[in-house]
Amino acid sequence: MRRNSRARLSLSLLLVAGALGLGATPATAAEVHTAAAATPSAIPSASAYALDAAVERTLGADTAGTYLDRKTGELVVTVTTDRAEEQARATGATVRRVTRSAAQLDSAIATLEAEAKITGTSWGIDPRTNQVAVEADSSVSARDMARLEAVAERLGGAVSISRVPGVFHREVLGGGAIYGGGSRCSASFNVTKGGARYFVTAGHCTNISANWSATSGGSVIGVREGTSFPTNDYGIVRYTDGSSPAGSVDLYNGSTQDIASAANAVVGQAIRKSGSTTKVTSGTVTAVNVTVNYGDGPVYGMVRTTACSAGGDSGGAHFAGSVALGIHSGSSGCSGTAGSAIHQPVVEALQAYGVSVY
Repeated sequence: MRRNSRARLSLSLLLVAGALGLGATPATAAEVHTAAAATPSAIPSASAYALDAAVERTLGADTAGTYLDRKTGELVVTVTTDRAEEQARATGATVRRVTRSAAQLDSAIATLEAEAKITGTSWGIDPRTNQVAVEADSSVSARDMARLEAVAERLGGAVSISRVPGVFHREVLGGGAIYGGGSRCSASFNVTKGGARYFVTAGHCTNISANWSATSGGSVIGVREGTSFPTNDYGIVRYTDGSSPAGSVDLYNGSTQDIASAANAVVGQAIRKSGSTTKVTSGTVTAVNVTVNYGDGPVYGMVRTTACSAGGDSGGAHFAGSVALGIHSGSSGCSGTAGSAIHQPVVEALQAYGVSVY
């Protein structure tokens, strides 16, 4: 039960920030790309996000992926045919010819899915290398690594494999933030539909409880209206306490970042992550269409980054400037200043629930 107006004020400030305490984390292992971590990455302009979406609509499977050139900040479109190159140039994008088509990369992913679905692994497309980048955490045995490597070898260079520290596992923390079912999680972005206010968070959080509070044992401030995990990792909670929080993200320095739009992340771009455990951390997007094999089920279509995160950051905000990008799903932790944060693309969640950021 909320005891006094001070608790209500604390809640309002937290929800205005839009990134509350994060928990119940299925921590994922993600490769730290040395080059990406060492080289500053760019934040796409609004036109670059629009161009990326236009290229996807126009080319579909005729592109093997897009990425942001770290030197020029331009969107690069990978293609394998003359026709696709002509179409890509017509959109105004920079074009790069590559060896493997989208169909070949998708086929490699399908083979991994069928023959190497090992707990503690993840894989996704890195268009910069024109490969499927596979990661195996420290829980993967030598026997399973040999199996994974044998599958990769048969795929003829379409797959790269990296060992990463840490282990895929759920991490449920107590204290602070929003609470449900005895666990602590976080709202990532405040959203709206028809005048009603909601927040989106990780689905493995909303699976835990229907009712969410601002303090441990406090009165309910929101009720679950949707949840999806595994396969996806998103959920939505409707505010029921009459509050109208602003659509901002907490920067943990006394200020907030307004969120004005949402987009899908582009490989090579810079992102920031806001979470109650590691606060605000920065990184680079290294892969998209990522499959993460959590112990309690896989998730698909995720995004891999080098941002630091830790247990308690689940459900947090991944963003770039005023653009919402993702909902924090998991991580294997940090190595120095380089991490492995995985996010659920927020655009998919917004479309699933018919809501929008504001």
